Amino acid sequence: MKKKLIIGLSIFLVVLLTSAITYAVNKNAVYDLANKKHVPSDYKIGVTYDEALKSDKPVLALFYVDWCGYCLRFMPKFKTISTIYKDKYSIVMINAEDPNFEKLIKDVALSGFPTMYVIDNKYQNRFLLNNAIYMDLKKLRVELDRYLKVRERLEMAESCQK
Repeated sequence: MKKKLIIGLSIFLVVLLTSAITYAVNKNAVYDLANKKHVPSDYKIGVTYDEALKSDKPVLALFYVDWCGYCLRFMPKFKTISTIYKDKYSIVMINAEDPNFEKLIKDVALSGFPTMYVIDNKYQNRFLLNNAIYMDLKKLRVELDRYLKVRERLEMAESCQK
């Protein structure tokens, strides 16, 4: 009888603890769902394209569409990049399905999403960043830093000519 009571209480405690843990996990899951970004447009990173063009800095433009799963997965990395380079680049997100950007989208000839370009109107320069490196923050930073070094050399050459 004593043995049955101990087994019964043990089972009850296991069920009670399991229920409490499940409740805590589900409560956090519901909270995370409420705060989770569902499409790339939910991220508000950088400035508008028009604002970026007014700046003297090169533009780091991310072309995306809201139905793209790769775009959504890339957004946390893009947010990190925007934090690191906000003083050196004008960071822009451009929804490729927005009719306001139809001319720009045709001009850059997008072939997939996400796509990142560095657009530097000061030197009439534009280049495509290879999407194979997007998820590797270290390689992406190497390319972004490389462009900044090239731009610095262009500025030095320009100042020597004056």
